[in-house]
Amino acid sequence: MKHNEGFLRLVADAKTRVTEIDLATYQAEIEEPHVLVDVREESEWAAGHVKGAIHLGKGVIERDIETQVPDKTTKLVLYCGGGFRSALVADNLRKMGYTRPITLDGGWRALKDSGLPLEL
Repeated sequence: MKHNEGFLRLVADAKTRVTEIDLATYQAEIEEPHVLVDVREESEWAAGHVKGAIHLGKGVIERDIETQVPDKTTKLVLYCGGGFRSALVADNLRKMGYTRPITLDGGWRALKDSGLPLEL
């Protein structure tokens, strides 16, 4: 997908403040306690997602995260389609006081071919 320049600037700025990991790092750390959060749109979630992930779309996560995950020290691994929207979400969660939001580079495109269990 081709992204607009303004969006890419926002993402690049957010990535200066958040932790980003790749799929190999995630798979190496998967046994550590964490919550995997799919921040994609409802239609993307419905088409397939990682088994065990929770869905809090980018449009509502800031509103609903404190109800779903009240402990702000919880490790949150966020994914979207490729890692851009999840970076923006991680930055916002950091601003809300969450201390361990992590964006997954490659997002769903990497996860769907990773061998992790999926729900389609």
